[in-house]
Amino acid sequence: MAKLAPSILSADFTRLGRDIKAVEEAGADRLHFDVADGRFAHNITFGIPVIKGVRKLTGLEFEAHLMIESPRNFIEVFAEAGADIITVHLESERFDLGCLKLIKSQEKKAALALSPQTPISKAFPFLGDVSMVLVMSVEPGFGGQKFMPESLGKVSELANYAIKNGLELEIEIDGGINLVNARAALDAGAGVLVAGSAVFAGGIRTTKRNMIEFKKIMEGRGA
Repeated sequence: MAKLAPSILSADFTRLGRDIKAVEEAGADRLHFDVADGRFAHNITFGIPVIKGVRKLTGLEFEAHLMIESPRNFIEVFAEAGADIITVHLESERFDLGCLKLIKSQEKKAALALSPQTPISKAFPFLGDVSMVLVMSVEPGFGGQKFMPESLGKVSELANYAIKNGLELEIEIDGGINLVNARAALDAGAGVLVAGSAVFAGGIRTTKRNMIEFKKIMEGRGA
C-alpha cells in the first residue's frame, strides 16, 4: 500500500509535538524533514536539533531530505540524530556514489532526490545503491508551491524502468501534493506521497480531517 509522509516544514512549530501526535494517530507512515542550507536551496529551514528533538516524541520512520551542497559532511550526524532514511540530491555540488555508500554504512536507507529540471535517466546509474528515489514536483526549499504536473511523467518513466529491470524501489513525490492531485501521483507510480501544507493547513481539526481524506485516496476510496 502507498505511504503518506507529512512534511514537518508546514507544521506549527509552536505546537510541533501536538501536530506530530495528530498525524501519527491519523495514520502517517513516516515524517519528512526538509533540510535546506540556503545554498543548494534558497531557503534555510532547520537541521539536526529539530530531528533529534522530535525523535523523542514518536517511533515513526524519519526521512531527512538534505537539500544541501555538501551532504557527505552531514550524513553521520543526521544518522545519529535519528533519521532512518537519508535523501541526498543528485544535483548537489559534492554528490557522488560515496554519499550513498556512506549512508548505508550507517545502517540507514539511502535515497536519491532529483529536482524538476533533472531528467529521470540521470538517476538510473545509482538505482542499485538506493532504496528510494524522490521526484521533486516543485523547486526545492519552500513549502506551498504549485505542483508541476510534468513531474508525473518522470514518475511513470522511473516506475516503468524499475519494473523492466526487476528493481525493488520506492518512488516518492514531493511538492504541491494535495487532495486534488494525489490520485494522479499514485496512478503514475508513486508509492510515497509527501504532503505539507495540504496536511497541516488550518488548525488541528483540519489537519486530522486532511489526513483522513488522504488515507481514503491512498486506499482507493477517495477522489
